[in-house]
Amino acid sequence: MIRNLLAVVIGFIIGGLVNGALINLGHSVVQLPPGADVSTMEGVRDAMQHFGPEQYIFPFLAHAVGTLVAAFLAALIAASSKFRIAMAMGVLFLVGGIVAGIWLRAPLWYDAVDFLFAYIPMAWIGAKLGGADRV
Repeated sequence: MIRNLLAVVIGFIIGGLVNGALINLGHSVVQLPPGADVSTMEGVRDAMQHFGPEQYIFPFLAHAVGTLVAAFLAALIAASSKFRIAMAMGVLFLVGGIVAGIWLRAPLWYDAVDFLFAYIPMAWIGAKLGGADRV
């Protein structure tokens, strides 16, 4: 039980760090709209109203890869229920994504793509890569 709890904690922390790192990398790879201030959540919310599709590439990648890493590590570390624990990472990250999407008022097209493809499918892949064979 302790190892399974450790799997969830480590998966969540490392997945979150990967997510944040990719978001920050995205700001240096894809130019933000002029005057965009993404140093605060309020600034991100305001700037998103001026984002083009290219500014959403790294947030999507951050959510997908962060979830993949979290699920992979959780499955790798867990002693039992590897698949369920990995999928729990996907659900946890999905809930966070939904809350952020609502609060940030992201465009509907982005939320649809993000919610459908970045979380549960990536958790499933991470579970399989982490050795979770059974449901």
